[in-house]
Amino acid sequence: LVGFTQQNPQYTQYMFNDYAINPAVGGSKDYFEVKSNNRYQWVGITDAPRTFTLSMHGPSKERNMGFGCVLFTDIVGPTRRNGFQASYSYHFNMNESIKLSLGLSVGVLQWLVDGSKITLNDPNDNVISNGLQSALVPDAKFGLYLYEEEKWHFGVSLPNLFQSKLYFFNYQTETLSRLEDHYFMTGSYRFDIGEDFSIEPSLILKYVHPAPLKADIGARFIYQDMVWLGATYRTQDAFSALIGYVFKRNLMIGYSYDFTTTNLRNYSSGTHEIMLGIKFTGTPTAKGDFNPAMF
Repeated sequence: LVGFTQQNPQYTQYMFNDYAINPAVGGSKDYFEVKSNNRYQWVGITDAPRTFTLSMHGPSKERNMGFGCVLFTDIVGPTRRNGFQASYSYHFNMNESIKLSLGLSVGVLQWLVDGSKITLNDPNDNVISNGLQSALVPDAKFGLYLYEEEKWHFGVSLPNLFQSKLYFFNYQTETLSRLEDHYFMTGSYRFDIGEDFSIEPSLILKYVHPAPLKADIGARFIYQDMVWLGATYRTQDAFSALIGYVFKRNLMIGYSYDFTTTNLRNYSSGTHEIMLGIKFTGTPTAKGDFNPAMF
Protein backbone atom coordinates (compact mmCIF):
# COMPACT_ATOMS: atom_id res chain seq x y z
CA LEU A 1 0.00 0.00 0.00
CA VAL A 2 1.41 3.36 -1.05
CA GLY A 3 -0.10 6.73 -0.09
CA PHE A 4 0.75 10.31 -1.00
CA THR A 5 -0.02 13.47 0.94
CA GLN A 6 1.49 16.80 1.90
CA GLN A 7 4.00 16.20 4.70
CA ASN A 8 4.42 19.79 5.95
CA PRO A 9 2.09 21.84 8.19
CA GLN A 10 -0.45 24.12 6.54
CA TYR A 11 -1.35 27.63 7.74
CA THR A 12 -3.97 30.16 6.71
CA GLN A 13 -2.00 33.02 8.30
CA TYR A 14 1.26 32.04 6.59
CA MET A 15 1.98 35.71 5.78
CA PHE A 16 2.58 36.50 9.47
CA ASN A 17 4.91 33.59 10.21
CA ASP A 18 6.68 33.12 6.89
CA TYR A 19 9.89 32.28 8.74
CA ALA A 20 8.30 28.91 9.64
CA ILE A 21 8.12 28.24 5.88
CA ASN A 22 11.37 29.85 4.71
CA PRO A 23 14.58 30.02 6.83
CA ALA A 24 15.93 32.87 4.66
CA VAL A 25 13.35 35.17 6.34
CA GLY A 26 15.41 34.97 9.53
CA GLY A 27 16.97 38.35 10.33
CA SER A 28 15.06 40.23 7.62
CA LYS A 29 13.67 42.67 10.20
CA ASP A 30 15.56 44.95 12.56
CA TYR A 31 14.27 43.23 15.69
CA PHE A 32 13.81 39.77 17.18
CA GLU A 33 10.31 38.32 17.07
CA VAL A 34 8.53 35.29 18.48
CA LYS A 35 5.43 33.92 16.73
CA SER A 36 3.06 31.03 17.34
CA ASN A 37 0.34 29.56 15.13
CA ASN A 38 -2.32 27.29 16.60
CA ARG A 39 -4.55 25.65 13.99
CA TYR A 40 -7.64 23.48 14.58
CA GLN A 41 -8.77 22.10 11.22
CA TRP A 42 -12.18 20.69 10.28
CA VAL A 43 -13.73 21.09 13.73
CA GLY A 44 -16.33 18.39 14.34
CA ILE A 45 -14.44 15.58 12.61
CA THR A 46 -12.78 13.02 14.89
CA ASP A 47 -8.98 13.17 14.86
CA ALA A 48 -8.97 16.09 12.41
CA PRO A 49 -5.63 17.88 11.84
CA ARG A 50 -4.22 20.09 14.60
CA THR A 51 -1.03 22.09 14.18
CA PHE A 52 1.01 24.04 16.76
CA THR A 53 4.06 26.07 15.73
CA LEU A 54 6.46 28.26 17.71
CA SER A 55 9.23 30.22 15.98
CA MET A 56 11.83 32.84 16.85
CA HIS A 57 14.29 34.74 14.66
CA GLY A 58 16.28 37.95 14.50
CA PRO A 59 19.31 39.69 12.97
CA SER A 60 22.95 39.98 13.97
CA LYS A 61 24.21 43.36 15.15
CA GLU A 62 25.42 44.31 11.66
CA ARG A 63 22.15 43.01 10.13
CA ASN A 64 23.93 40.94 7.48
CA MET A 65 23.11 37.63 9.16
CA GLY A 66 20.03 36.08 10.70
CA PHE A 67 19.49 33.34 13.27
CA GLY A 68 16.39 31.51 14.41
CA CYS A 69 14.63 28.29 15.29
CA VAL A 70 11.21 26.72 14.84
CA LEU A 71 9.37 23.99 16.76
CA PHE A 72 6.15 22.37 15.56
CA THR A 73 3.69 19.55 16.23
CA ASP A 74 1.34 18.41 13.49
CA ILE A 75 -1.33 15.84 14.40
CA VAL A 76 -3.38 14.14 11.67
CA GLY A 77 -5.51 11.12 12.59
CA PRO A 78 -3.22 8.36 13.95
CA THR A 79 -0.04 10.22 12.98
CA ARG A 80 1.93 12.92 14.77
CA ARG A 81 4.96 14.85 13.52
CA ASN A 82 7.22 16.71 15.94
CA GLY A 83 9.94 18.82 14.38
CA PHE A 84 12.70 21.20 15.41
CA GLN A 85 15.10 23.17 13.20
CA ALA A 86 17.66 25.91 13.79
CA SER A 87 18.59 28.26 10.95
CA TYR A 88 21.27 30.58 9.62
CA SER A 89 20.81 33.15 6.85
CA TYR A 90 23.01 35.70 5.11
CA HIS A 91 21.64 38.95 3.65
CA PHE A 92 23.19 40.61 0.60
CA ASN A 93 22.56 44.28 -0.24
CA MET A 94 21.37 44.43 -3.85
CA ASN A 95 21.04 48.23 -3.65
CA GLU A 96 20.10 50.81 -1.00
CA SER A 97 16.70 49.29 -0.30
CA ILE A 98 16.55 45.77 -1.78
CA LYS A 99 18.17 42.73 -0.16
CA LEU A 100 18.62 39.08 -1.06
CA SER A 101 18.83 36.46 1.68
CA LEU A 102 19.89 32.81 1.49
CA GLY A 103 19.02 30.60 4.45
CA LEU A 104 19.45 27.03 5.64
CA SER A 105 17.87 25.28 8.60
CA VAL A 106 18.80 21.85 9.96
CA GLY A 107 17.15 19.73 12.63
CA VAL A 108 15.26 16.54 13.39
CA LEU A 109 11.79 15.21 12.69
CA GLN A 110 9.98 12.59 14.77
CA TRP A 111 7.17 10.76 13.02
CA LEU A 112 4.77 8.80 15.25
CA VAL A 113 2.01 6.36 14.29
CA ASP A 114 -0.56 5.27 16.91
CA GLY A 115 -1.62 1.79 15.90
CA SER A 116 -4.51 1.80 18.41
CA LYS A 117 -6.30 4.39 16.21
CA ILE A 118 -6.09 2.27 13.06
CA THR A 119 -8.76 -0.31 12.20
CA LEU A 120 -7.25 -3.11 10.11
CA ASN A 121 -9.09 -5.29 7.61
CA ASP A 122 -7.19 -8.21 9.14
CA PRO A 123 -7.05 -7.85 12.96
CA ASN A 124 -4.13 -10.32 13.05
CA ASP A 125 -1.99 -8.25 10.66
CA ASN A 126 1.39 -7.78 12.34
CA VAL A 127 2.59 -5.00 10.07
CA ILE A 128 1.00 -2.39 12.36
CA SER A 129 0.77 -3.12 16.06
CA ASN A 130 -1.61 -1.53 18.57
CA GLY A 131 1.28 0.34 20.10
CA LEU A 132 3.04 3.59 19.24
CA GLN A 133 5.59 3.34 16.44
CA SER A 134 8.22 6.06 16.05
CA ALA A 135 10.84 7.13 13.49
CA LEU A 136 13.43 9.85 14.15
CA VAL A 137 15.21 11.30 11.10
CA PRO A 138 17.36 14.32 10.19
CA ASP A 139 15.65 17.12 8.27
CA ALA A 140 16.74 20.31 6.50
CA LYS A 141 15.27 23.24 4.59
CA PHE A 142 16.74 25.77 2.14
CA GLY A 143 15.29 29.17 1.30
CA LEU A 144 15.78 32.25 -0.87
CA TYR A 145 14.21 35.58 0.05
CA LEU A 146 14.28 38.77 -2.05
CA TYR A 147 12.72 41.76 -0.31
CA GLU A 148 12.36 45.47 0.26
CA GLU A 149 11.69 45.90 3.96
CA GLU A 150 8.09 46.76 4.88
CA LYS A 151 7.19 46.93 1.15
CA TRP A 152 7.36 43.64 -0.79
CA HIS A 153 8.96 40.21 -0.83
CA PHE A 154 9.42 37.14 -3.02
CA GLY A 155 10.51 33.85 -1.48
CA VAL A 156 11.23 30.25 -2.46
CA SER A 157 11.81 27.41 0.00
CA LEU A 158 12.62 23.71 -0.33
CA PRO A 159 11.77 21.59 2.75
CA ASN A 160 12.72 17.93 3.27
CA LEU A 161 16.11 18.33 1.59
CA PHE A 162 17.42 15.01 2.92
CA GLN A 163 14.38 13.01 1.71
CA SER A 164 14.93 10.81 4.75
CA LYS A 165 13.41 7.34 4.76
CA LEU A 166 11.14 6.38 7.67
CA TYR A 167 11.78 3.06 9.41
CA PHE A 168 9.19 2.32 12.10
CA PHE A 169 10.48 -1.13 13.07
CA ASN A 170 13.98 -2.23 14.06
CA TYR A 171 13.79 -5.27 11.80
CA GLN A 172 12.99 -3.23 8.66
CA THR A 173 15.63 -3.25 5.92
CA GLU A 174 13.46 -1.68 3.18
CA THR A 175 10.72 0.97 3.27
CA LEU A 176 8.61 2.98 0.85
CA SER A 177 7.98 5.68 3.46
CA ARG A 178 10.10 8.80 3.06
CA LEU A 179 9.99 12.60 3.22
CA GLU A 180 9.13 13.86 -0.26
CA ASP A 181 10.45 16.98 -1.97
CA HIS A 182 8.18 20.01 -1.42
CA TYR A 183 8.27 23.37 -3.17
CA PHE A 184 6.94 26.62 -1.71
CA MET A 185 6.82 30.06 -3.31
CA THR A 186 5.53 33.18 -1.49
CA GLY A 187 5.05 36.80 -2.43
CA SER A 188 3.40 39.99 -1.23
CA TYR A 189 3.28 43.70 -2.05
CA ARG A 190 2.08 46.54 0.16
CA PHE A 191 0.24 49.50 -1.41
CA ASP A 192 -0.18 52.61 0.74
CA ILE A 193 -3.49 54.43 0.38
CA GLY A 194 -3.07 57.82 2.01
CA GLU A 195 -1.50 58.11 5.46
CA ASP A 196 -3.75 55.71 7.36
CA PHE A 197 -4.68 52.87 5.02
CA SER A 198 -2.82 50.24 3.04
CA ILE A 199 -3.65 47.04 1.21
CA GLU A 200 -1.37 43.99 1.01
CA PRO A 201 -2.08 41.21 -1.51
CA SER A 202 -0.24 37.95 -0.80
CA LEU A 203 0.26 34.56 -2.43
CA ILE A 204 1.69 31.15 -1.57
CA LEU A 205 2.10 28.27 -4.03
CA LYS A 206 2.65 24.73 -2.71
CA TYR A 207 3.60 21.66 -4.68
CA VAL A 208 4.56 18.07 -3.90
CA HIS A 209 4.46 15.29 -6.47
CA PRO A 210 2.03 13.78 -7.37
CA ALA A 211 -0.52 16.03 -5.59
CA PRO A 212 -1.94 18.96 -7.61
CA LEU A 213 -0.48 22.45 -7.25
CA LYS A 214 -2.20 24.43 -4.48
CA ALA A 215 -2.42 28.20 -4.18
CA ASP A 216 -3.50 30.54 -1.39
CA ILE A 217 -4.46 33.94 -2.83
CA GLY A 218 -5.57 36.78 -0.58
CA ALA A 219 -5.26 40.31 0.66
CA ARG A 220 -5.60 42.27 3.87
CA PHE A 221 -6.70 45.87 4.46
CA ILE A 222 -4.66 47.63 7.16
CA TYR A 223 -5.56 50.72 9.20
CA GLN A 224 -2.75 52.72 10.84
CA ASP A 225 -0.52 49.64 11.02
CA MET A 226 -2.71 48.53 13.91
CA VAL A 227 -5.90 46.79 12.72
CA TRP A 228 -6.50 44.64 9.67
CA LEU A 229 -9.20 42.64 7.92
CA GLY A 230 -8.48 40.16 5.17
CA ALA A 231 -9.67 37.27 3.04
CA THR A 232 -7.97 34.40 1.21
CA TYR A 233 -8.93 31.59 -1.13
CA ARG A 234 -7.18 28.21 -1.08
CA THR A 235 -7.74 26.23 -4.27
CA GLN A 236 -9.79 23.05 -3.90
CA ASP A 237 -10.13 23.66 -0.18
CA ALA A 238 -11.53 26.80 1.47
CA PHE A 239 -12.30 30.50 1.69
CA SER A 240 -10.88 32.24 4.76
CA ALA A 241 -11.60 35.41 6.72
CA LEU A 242 -8.84 37.11 8.77
CA ILE A 243 -8.80 39.76 11.47
CA GLY A 244 -5.95 41.08 13.60
CA TYR A 245 -4.74 43.75 15.99
CA VAL A 246 -1.38 45.12 17.17
CA PHE A 247 -1.27 46.31 20.78
CA LYS A 248 1.26 49.02 21.71
CA ARG A 249 3.33 48.20 18.63
CA ASN A 250 4.93 45.07 20.02
CA LEU A 251 2.14 42.58 20.72
CA MET A 252 0.19 41.02 17.86
CA ILE A 253 -2.85 38.76 17.67
CA GLY A 254 -4.56 37.37 14.60
CA TYR A 255 -7.50 35.06 13.99
CA SER A 256 -8.69 33.29 10.85
CA TYR A 257 -11.68 31.11 10.04
CA ASP A 258 -11.77 28.76 7.04
CA PHE A 259 -15.06 28.07 5.26
CA THR A 260 -14.53 24.62 3.73
CA THR A 261 -15.60 24.35 0.07
CA THR A 262 -15.23 20.55 -0.31
CA ASN A 263 -17.74 17.88 0.76
CA LEU A 264 -16.17 17.99 4.23
CA ARG A 265 -18.37 21.03 4.90
CA ASN A 266 -21.22 18.55 5.48
CA TYR A 267 -19.38 17.17 8.52
CA SER A 268 -17.24 20.04 9.78
CA SER A 269 -18.01 23.47 11.23
CA GLY A 270 -14.82 24.94 9.69
CA THR A 271 -11.23 25.61 10.69
CA HIS A 272 -9.95 27.99 13.39
CA GLU A 273 -6.44 29.41 13.56
CA ILE A 274 -4.97 31.76 16.17
CA MET A 275 -1.68 33.59 15.71
CA LEU A 276 0.21 35.34 18.52
CA GLY A 277 3.37 37.40 18.17
CA ILE A 278 5.73 39.57 20.17
CA LYS A 279 8.72 41.59 19.01
CA PHE A 280 11.77 42.79 20.94
CA THR A 281 13.37 45.97 19.63
CA GLY A 282 15.23 47.26 22.68
CA THR A 283 14.92 50.80 21.32
CA PRO A 284 12.21 52.70 23.22
CA THR A 285 11.08 56.08 21.95
CA ALA A 286 10.85 59.33 23.91
CA LYS A 287 7.23 58.50 24.76
CA GLY A 288 8.20 55.13 26.17
CA ASP A 289 6.75 53.12 23.27
CA PHE A 290 8.72 50.64 21.24
CA ASN A 291 10.31 51.47 17.92
CA PRO A 292 7.47 51.91 15.39
CA ALA A 293 8.76 49.30 12.95
CA MET A 294 5.76 47.00 12.55
CA PHE A 295 5.21 43.28 12.18
